Parts: sequence; structure tokens; C-alpha cells
Amino acid sequence: MAANIAFILICSGLVFLMTPALAFFYGGLERRKNILNTMMMVICVMGLASIVWIAVGYSLSFSGSGSFIGNLDKVFLNGVSMTEGDGIPDGLFAFFQMMFALITTGILTGSVAGRMRFSAIFLFIAIWLVVVYAPLAHMVWGGGFLDQIGSIDFAGGNVVHISSGISGLVLAVVLGRRREYHLAEYRPHNVPFVVLGAGLLWFGWFGFNAGSALAADGLAIHAGLVTNTAAAAAMLSWMLIEKVLNGKPTVVGACTGAVVGLVAITPGAGFVSLWSSILIGLLVSPFCYFFIAVIKQRLGFDDALDAFGCHGIGGIFGGIVTGIFADPSVGGRTGLIYGGVDLFVAQLESIIFTLVFAGAASFIIISIIKLFMPIRVTDQEEALGLDLGEHEESAYPTFMGLDS
Repeated sequence: MAANIAFILICSGLVFLMTPALAFFYGGLERRKNILNTMMMVICVMGLASIVWIAVGYSLSFSGSGSFIGNLDKVFLNGVSMTEGDGIPDGLFAFFQMMFALITTGILTGSVAGRMRFSAIFLFIAIWLVVVYAPLAHMVWGGGFLDQIGSIDFAGGNVVHISSGISGLVLAVVLGRRREYHLAEYRPHNVPFVVLGAGLLWFGWFGFNAGSALAADGLAIHAGLVTNTAAAAAMLSWMLIEKVLNGKPTVVGACTGAVVGLVAITPGAGFVSLWSSILIGLLVSPFCYFFIAVIKQRLGFDDALDAFGCHGIGGIFGGIVTGIFADPSVGGRTGLIYGGVDLFVAQLESIIFTLVFAGAASFIIISIIKLFMPIRVTDQEEALGLDLGEHEESAYPTFMGLDS
């Protein structure tokens, strides 16, 4: 058990790093006048989600035998052993899973960058963790409904990426478009920050996926290998798309490709073969690119940093291909190409359920919040920037004037 404990402690630290990494990734993509607010929406969950998880989140996710949510038997980790457990101590499992709650809530904030009041998103996240995240974690990993129908999600396709992606999209639609949407060109203001964030996300993802084996064993090694392979293939695929369509690959595109590859392999990292991870990486980039470049523009919604386009669409794609490529010799589950029709159907059902459940719940939460407080900044605050309007800070105090 000692080796497993050391391994999962390291993996927990790697997953924790993903949250500040996401802050750099999102912050670099945003306009300079909103970078601090964009990063704050992400890093605040390091405090908020940690406390909610310890207080009730873990208990609602991993206690009881209900189909849709746990109970309150383990509030504040009451009765959770720090020395005993299945492979690792239960307390370490709670610690590892807490990091997933952090990064998940950080992801959804990307959809509303540049226009949502910080107090509103803070309150939304606190409620969302209890109403959406904890039930999904229980249904997938706590023996609940989605596990009972036979679906699989190794490290968070449904729980992390689809749930955060669709929830971010709902918030973006409810808030409405940014004031200069389609009138001004939104460009990343700090591409080196994007590279830093993407690199640290890739690094942390090894803890995310390999750690989900919950043991220092061959499955963890396999999950790490397919994670890196899918990310590498997706990066190259996105670069190729840009070269063919635009004549030149971009740094932001390469980083985005790597991230969608990481998203797509997450649900199947412990179930698919190494060769299929190459295909998954190569194919996810065209899907996400087409959605962001074509479908998003035609539908006209303002998913500011493409949280749904990358995480939602990438997670949906990943869940479907897991049902196709799951290799019985890897994780014991049989995908469609090996004759496993039931698994493929279960994957589709779980994805549809997650989209409907997380989307509807998020709409209800934000609609209730709207009754008690304004959820969007004023036009003047949006024009000046949310760094000043929401935090009275400036990341670049020597810069005088507005972004173009």
C-alpha cells in the first residue's frame, strides 16, 4: 500500500496544479483588461471547492447506495479512515477526488469571461458543486445510476468535461453576448501564458488520468501512455487543419489541440488501446475545430473561451469513442469494434443524461440567482474591464487605455 499512497499523493498534487494552469491558459486567451478577473474566477475554486468538498461534497459523492446522490454520513470526512481503504486509504481517495472538483468548476468559467459578476459566478459554483457535480460523481464513480446502466468513465468525461462544458454554455446563453461580440476582434493578449497553461495542464493530466487507476500499477502506466499519445496526435492534427485552411499553424491552435486531445482520452484512458489513442487524438481536433469555427458562429452563442467547444464537445467525442474502442484486454470492457454493442449504447445514454441533467440544473440555478442579484456587469464596467470593475486591480498598471 505504501507505493500506492506515494503515487496517489503525487498525482493529487499534479491534478491540483491543473487549476492554476487553467488560470494561465484562460488568462492568456482573454483581453488584457480582463485577465485578473478571468484568472480569479478559476483560482477562487481552490478555496471554495475545497471547503465545499470537505464539508458535504465527498459525502454526497461517495457515501450511501442511492442511484442519484449519496448521503450526509461522511460530512467533514466524518468516519473516513486515513490509514485503511481499498488499495489506498479512504482519506487519500477523498483528497485525490477533491482535486477533480477544483478543476471541473474552473473549466466552466471560461464560457462567461469578460461579462459576469464575480459574486454571481462564485455563488453559482458553490451551489453547482452540490447540485450538479456531487450527484454526477456519485452516479458515475459512487455506484449510482450511470454506473448501473453499464457506462464507463475512467477519469471524468461525463463528470468533469461534459458537465462543465454544458453548464458553461448555459451560463453564456443566459448572460447573453459580450457587448462587442461580432463588432470587435477578440485576440489572445498573452500567448506565452497560453503556452505555460497548456504545458502545465498536459503535465498535470498525467496525475489526472494515470492516478485514476488508484494504484501504482500497469494500468496507471497504460493510462499515462495513452494520455500523452492522444494529446500529441491531437496537437499535430489541429496544426495540420490550420495549415490546410489558413496557410499557417498557430501556437494557440497547437495548445488548443493538445488540450482537446487530453479531454478526449480522459473517459477511456483505462479502457482503450495505445493504437486507438492515436486515432482518438487525430479525430477529436477536426470535431472541435468544426464546432468552434462553424457551428458556434452559426448558432451565435458567445462561449468566450470555448469551454463547451473544447471540453463539452471533446468530452462527448471521448465518451462515444470509448464505447467504440474499449479493448477488453485493457480494462475488461468491450467496445463496439470488438462486438460490445451494449457498452456503446450505454455510453450514448450516459452522455445524453449528463447533458440534460447538468444543463437543466445549471439553468435553474442561475435563474434563481438572477432573482436576487444582477449576474452581469454594466456596459460601462465591461468597457473599462472587469479587472478594475470587479477587483480594483490592474495586471498592467503602466498600460493606459482600452483594448482594441
